[in-house]
Amino acid sequence: MSTNILHLPTYKVRNVNNTEHDYHVYAEIADPPVTCRHCHSVEIVRYGRRKQLVRDLRVYGKRVGIYVDTRRYMCKSCDRTFYESLPDTDEKRMMTSRLVKWIGEQSIKRPFSHIAEEVGINEMTVKNVFRDYINELEKTVRFETPKWLGIDEIHLIRPRCVISNIQNNTLIEILHNKDKKTLTSYLNRLEGRDSVRCVSMDMWNPYKDAVRLVLRNSIIVIDKFHVVRMANAALESARKSLREGLGDKQRRGLTHDRFILLKRRRDLKSEEHMLVETWTKNYPVLGEAYRLKEEFYNIYEASSVSDAKARYETWKMSITHETYEHFQPIITAWGNWNNEILNYFVHPITNAYTESLNNLIRLMSRLGRGYSFEALRAKLLFTKGAHSRSIPRPKFQRKSGMVGFSYMPAVDEWGRSIESDEREKNYGADISTLIHMIENGEL
Repeated sequence: MSTNILHLPTYKVRNVNNTEHDYHVYAEIADPPVTCRHCHSVEIVRYGRRKQLVRDLRVYGKRVGIYVDTRRYMCKSCDRTFYESLPDTDEKRMMTSRLVKWIGEQSIKRPFSHIAEEVGINEMTVKNVFRDYINELEKTVRFETPKWLGIDEIHLIRPRCVISNIQNNTLIEILHNKDKKTLTSYLNRLEGRDSVRCVSMDMWNPYKDAVRLVLRNSIIVIDKFHVVRMANAALESARKSLREGLGDKQRRGLTHDRFILLKRRRDLKSEEHMLVETWTKNYPVLGEAYRLKEEFYNIYEASSVSDAKARYETWKMSITHETYEHFQPIITAWGNWNNEILNYFVHPITNAYTESLNNLIRLMSRLGRGYSFEALRAKLLFTKGAHSRSIPRPKFQRKSGMVGFSYMPAVDEWGRSIESDEREKNYGADISTLIHMIENGEL
C-alpha cells in the first residue's frame, strides 16, 4: 500500500503512517531536477532539504497529508539556490491539483464547513478555493444570449436581479444588485446583445432605463402576472379596509375570505360560490372589489391591442367611488406603462416560470442558512447536470438514386466525416431541472 496509496507517479512514497483519522504519507519527488532553474546549467549540487506538507484527496475514508522531502540545490554556474518544484500541486496552495478541483466542485453542493472538516483544512481556505473555481467557470462557461430576455428580481439577503431565457425556460444570471448601473453593466457585457428582440420585466424604472440604453432595438413587455397581481392587491386592500370596521362576530362570518376571494370565479367550488354570493350581498363594497378584480383579469383575454384598450377603458369607467382608492394604483401604473403593458398583446411572453423558481430559491436560502449570495448563485448557475444544451448535428448529404435526403453523415473525398459548423450551445440552467433538484435536496 505504501507505494500505490497516492496513485501519483510524480512522487515516490517512502512510508505511510496510518492513524485513526488520517494517512501521513512520507514521500519525495520521483524526478529531481537536472538543470538550474535560473540559468539551465547542469552544474547543480544538493544544498540542503526541507519537509513540506501537501494535502490530498481522502483515501479509504481518511484524510491524507503528503510530507514531501523537498531537496534544495545550488548552481555552480550562477551561484543561486532553488528548491525542486512540487508536481501535481496547486500553484496557490499546498494541495494537490486534484484536491483543489474536488473542493471546487463540492463547494457548489455542500457547506464550506463540512468540506473543511472532511479534508482537514480551514473553512476560509475552502471559500478561497470556491471563489477561484467560480472565477474560472465564469471564463469558460458561456450561456447563449436569448432572443426573449426575462428580467425579474428575488430577495436573497437583499434584492437581486434575475436574468432568464424565456424561450428555453433557463436561468442565465443572478446579479448582485437590481439597480440601473448593475444591469446596464451586465447588458453591455452580453455577447450578441443585438439579437435580443423582447424583454419581459416588471414595472421598475431602472430596468426600463437600462434596457432602453443598451438594447435599443428590443421591445419591452411588462409581464402579465406583475400587472394582474395589482388587482389582487387592490382586492386585498378593500377586504382589509372592510374588516377594520367590523365586529368580532362579523369577522368570523368572513372566515377564509382572503383565500377564497383571491381565486378566479371559474375556479370556485360550489360551496365557495355560495360564500362569495353571501359576502357580496352583505358587503356590497367587497362584492364590487371582487367584480373589478375578475374583470381586470378578463382584459388579458383580449385578442388584440385595440380589444385590450377597449376592455381596459370599460373596466376603468366601471370603478365606483367606494372602491376607487383601492384600484387607483392600477390606473396610475397603466398610465405610466401603457405602451409596455399593451406590448404583451402583440408579444405574449411571460417570465412566470422564473417566479416558481424564485419561491424555491427562497426556500433553499432558508434551509441553507449561512450560504453567501455567491454560493447560492453558483449553485443555481453552475451545478452539473442542470444546464440545457443543444448538441450540434453533422451535415447530411443526399443519397444518390433516392428521392429526398438520407440520414447519412456527409463525408469528404477521403471518407472522413464532415462536422457541422454549428457548435454546442448552452442555454443556461434549466429551471424545471433546478426545481426538481431543489425539491429532492440535490442542491
